[in-house]
Amino acid sequence: MRILLLFLLPFFLLLPAVQSAQSGLPNVVVILADDIGPGDLSGYRRLLGEKVVVETPNLDRLMASGTSFSDAHSPNALCAPSRYAIMTGNNTYHSYAPWGVWGAYQESPIKDTDMTLGKLMRQAGYQTAFLGKWHMGGDYYRKETKEIYRQSDRSKAQLNVDVSRIVGAGPLEQGFDYSLVFPAGIQNVPYAVYENDVWMPLYPASKITEVAQQSVDRFGFKLDKEEGLGDSNWNAFDMGPLLVNKAVNYIKTAANDRPLFMYYCSQAVHLPHTPPMVLDGEAVRGTTPSYHLDMVKELDLQVGLILKALAEKGIANETLFIFTSDNGGLLRGESIKAGHNSPAIYRGGKNQSFEGGHRVPFIASWPGHIPAAIFAPDLVSGTDIMATLAAITNQSLAAHQGMDSYNFLGTLLGEPNAPSRDYLMIQGGTDRKVIFRDGDWKLIMQSDREGVEIKPVSLYNLRDNVEEKPEGDLIDQAKYADRVENMLARYTSIRAGKLRTDGQVQIVDP
Repeated sequence: MRILLLFLLPFFLLLPAVQSAQSGLPNVVVILADDIGPGDLSGYRRLLGEKVVVETPNLDRLMASGTSFSDAHSPNALCAPSRYAIMTGNNTYHSYAPWGVWGAYQESPIKDTDMTLGKLMRQAGYQTAFLGKWHMGGDYYRKETKEIYRQSDRSKAQLNVDVSRIVGAGPLEQGFDYSLVFPAGIQNVPYAVYENDVWMPLYPASKITEVAQQSVDRFGFKLDKEEGLGDSNWNAFDMGPLLVNKAVNYIKTAANDRPLFMYYCSQAVHLPHTPPMVLDGEAVRGTTPSYHLDMVKELDLQVGLILKALAEKGIANETLFIFTSDNGGLLRGESIKAGHNSPAIYRGGKNQSFEGGHRVPFIASWPGHIPAAIFAPDLVSGTDIMATLAAITNQSLAAHQGMDSYNFLGTLLGEPNAPSRDYLMIQGGTDRKVIFRDGDWKLIMQSDREGVEIKPVSLYNLRDNVEEKPEGDLIDQAKYADRVENMLARYTSIRAGKLRTDGQVQIVDP
């Protein structure tokens, strides 16, 4: 049952009066947060009966102006595979790297024949931009050659790479006209920013050098992953403001004769937790119980700046705005001690197959089209953005494209009896677990690396046990044996056969 968010209506009433939408297509902004759970948004916390430690007024405003989903999921419980799945509408087992591509110097999992969000929107006439964390591999030359460098021994700093430019497999090759990229986010090499595939020096005196822990100690943060090449002035504390200011500038300077599509992949709130001192005139660092929660606040301010830029350009009421996350929230001790649990009521967190690992906030706002201040129970996934945008732009996907992307435009528009998902396939984390949702039922299975040998390990009825309490694990109860067998057979059949899971009849390529 859809819930009207009465507590949010005061925010909604502060919004400008809805104007008639422009003729033609809406502008589209998709924001993908990094490691954000439903419990990180104050609006979701209130709906779930949780104490609010950090307010997120801009995200609450977005909830007030549109529809939020209570049963939304990232494709995976980890970020790299989720990013591929959202970009292509394909579950990661359709790629050569079913568990994700983790290094910037690895081969991209995106095939030339795959549809991407950038390609889809460009062919619909949009001006397209990608900003933020890429994390889907890339092509760089080996130093002093034209040979593509591929990731080698990750235990040692990889220094034989020409990181002055991305020579392939980046956003410009995937349908984006403009890009501002952190190749592996702020957590891994190369520690550099690329504008339209070319290294963008952070300061006039910047040079490409080895970035080691010792070289960033002066800024006061710890590298999350490897040491390696990057900008000599790399300071993760500066990356959020740089990113959002580039996004604001893109919106301000975008052409007025074509709709814009922006895919904005925030660095927040992934490690290292490096919040800025101030953003948009508001103090950030040290204003909450932890740097983790400072970054939640930073993320909200980033969203606010983008919303403000759309309003100042006069296109806010003609823009479809989608906000979601690449995986579930972080389990950070200092935040939990302060009363803030990122997964909220759900068990587990990022990198786990429990709901906390992949249940995420999902908000869609489009004034005059999507009902306002609604909390919807429909089952949705980040993979579904692809097919839904295809529907909005009146495009069809080929049989091999968007294999796991369900068009839920009718649900977004609040149409009575609109079809929605009744099953969903999700991947867990580094423990190689996989998940099959069938209505309220959830089967967790242990997979081998290749996804060939898959064994059931837990069964939950989320209608009665959404917290996945251990005593509610039904896997060993004989009366559910047929259900387990049926769900396992369906999952393995779909995966082995690379069948579509978009709810549509099989399509034949023209």
